[in-house]
Amino acid sequence: MIRTSTGPGPRALAFVAALVVVPSSQAQAQGDFRLDGLPRYQSEQPVSGTIRNFGFGLGGVLALWEEGFRKLHPDVRFTDHLPTSDAAIPALVTGVADLAPDGGEATLTETLSFFETYGYHPTDITVATGAFDVQGRSNGIVVFVNAANPLTGLTLQQLDGIFGAERSAGMRGFKWTPSDGRGAQENIRTWGQLGLKGEWADKPIQTYGHAPSGTTRFFQWKVMKNGDKWNPNYREYVESGSKMIADEDRAEQRMGLQHMLRDELAHDRYGIAWTVMPQAQGVSGIKPIALAARDGGRYVAASTASFQDRSYPLVRNIYIYVNRAPGRPLDPRLKEFLRYALSRDGQEAVVRNGGYLPLTRQAAREQLARLE
Repeated sequence: MIRTSTGPGPRALAFVAALVVVPSSQAQAQGDFRLDGLPRYQSEQPVSGTIRNFGFGLGGVLALWEEGFRKLHPDVRFTDHLPTSDAAIPALVTGVADLAPDGGEATLTETLSFFETYGYHPTDITVATGAFDVQGRSNGIVVFVNAANPLTGLTLQQLDGIFGAERSAGMRGFKWTPSDGRGAQENIRTWGQLGLKGEWADKPIQTYGHAPSGTTRFFQWKVMKNGDKWNPNYREYVESGSKMIADEDRAEQRMGLQHMLRDELAHDRYGIAWTVMPQAQGVSGIKPIALAARDGGRYVAASTASFQDRSYPLVRNIYIYVNRAPGRPLDPRLKEFLRYALSRDGQEAVVRNGGYLPLTRQAAREQLARLE
């Protein structure tokens, strides 16, 4: 199924209205996150001792959680080593961490390393949701087309057909799974294959997106079954202003995403790009399209609200990983701290920090159940 717009009729105007987003700070000020559905933290037992955190400080959220938790459990101490998310899983593997806060999913090599060391997988607890439009907070992915394009919505399967290529299998964890493969007949290479008519029908789709990064791994996981075969015309860019810009490109940043969106996609009627909202802010000549998780599913526009309520298909998770052997109870210190992070008290700290988005009641309940 495809969504297109042919003119400013009622349905088109309603869809445009749905694309109007509330900036994160305004949404927080309005109290739109409805944290009243989350239970307050209540201690199951007093705990003491040291908790070793190694990985990423979650943009200051981890420090707020530690501060609030110590008021309730004054005999707990924290030892923090928080250089980067890239250190989180390795610290669990080597046994120097109790908790490993991480702004993204574990890589294939991290998953293999942990499994080969312990014989089971690390336990991932989702403690917050990635941001919509706040820079550098594990932003979810938004898909853009040229403003002249009548397309208004795509499914994730169609995104796979557009950006990916035929593959013999797909990756689930570290297992190469044939049932996740797909054939060349599922490639989508012209706009006519998506139902566009007239001048669009035979025009090749030009694809743009991110170079290798954590955001790219997320796109491959959610859209391409962790495959790494791309549309041959796929052009890769890195976040403008980031450490990934090469020294030789520092002045013009022609390999930056903002350049791509502003100077290429905005002038390429037949282009489509995936990126994160902070890179697209202020760029004219492009428009975001709504996404559906599956054929026949509801198309959802990207916004602060749809990211926070997790109805948008490409929101990201913020994790704390822990080494928990199957069938073994979680260390009481770690369980109590994670329960605090998942409570209304902990999620209020997420809102107060102003970066990531708080969990919904349902998401928090699901994660709390995984602690038992």
